[in-house]
Amino acid sequence: MNFLFVLAVGLVAGTISGIVGTGSSIMLMPVLVYQYGPKQAVPIMAIAAVMANLSRILAWWRDVDWRACAAYSIPGIPAAALGARTLLALPSHAVDISIGLFLIAMVPARHWLARHDLKFSLWHLAIGGAVIGYITGIVVSTGPLSVPLFLFYGLTKGAFLATEAASSLGLYLSKSVVFQRFGALTPDVALQGVIAGSSLMFGAFIAKRFVLRMAPDVFRLAMDGIMLAAGLSMLWNATQSP
Repeated sequence: MNFLFVLAVGLVAGTISGIVGTGSSIMLMPVLVYQYGPKQAVPIMAIAAVMANLSRILAWWRDVDWRACAAYSIPGIPAAALGARTLLALPSHAVDISIGLFLIAMVPARHWLARHDLKFSLWHLAIGGAVIGYITGIVVSTGPLSVPLFLFYGLTKGAFLATEAASSLGLYLSKSVVFQRFGALTPDVALQGVIAGSSLMFGAFIAKRFVLRMAPDVFRLAMDGIMLAAGLSMLWNATQSP
């Protein structure tokens, strides 16, 4: 039943993230932490995130802005590797607390960014890629940060979904390589990540038909609720761990 619950949450998370560009890791991570523990859940989620981003790229392949992707990814990939190495040195208790606080903090941060009509250039994407890349290596999801970054660059709808996914793909691949290099990504963990990721991929393709019809404000509010719930869940897990 726990296995089926992971797949069900993954399907819902993949569909929502396929519409708003983020949310799969935020929704699925607390379930994985409950099922496998925080240290194992992070590499599982890294594999699943690779698959989720790959599915969004395949769904919107023609709309990828490769210049924006390169500007974000080139500094972001090594930064993500450094962040992942930092994560492996932290105790499980600290991982739960850092992820939980980060998710909760992203709610007011997203609203602050949305209130400012900012216009970003390729240089802004490069700087953001380095900073967000390092944070991505430590916490499970930085979608609430990367999403406004690409929106302020001027991307919308399919172009936004495809480019954000293509840019994030390299960061999660970088995390996965570090996890494998230091023994955190075992064959069993990789298999669990592929299983979780398959439901995210299926959800992303379901989402494509809804992208042009859904009201984005509704999903932004939903994401606030999801981030708060997920963050509080992670903090609760931290209080229960020895």
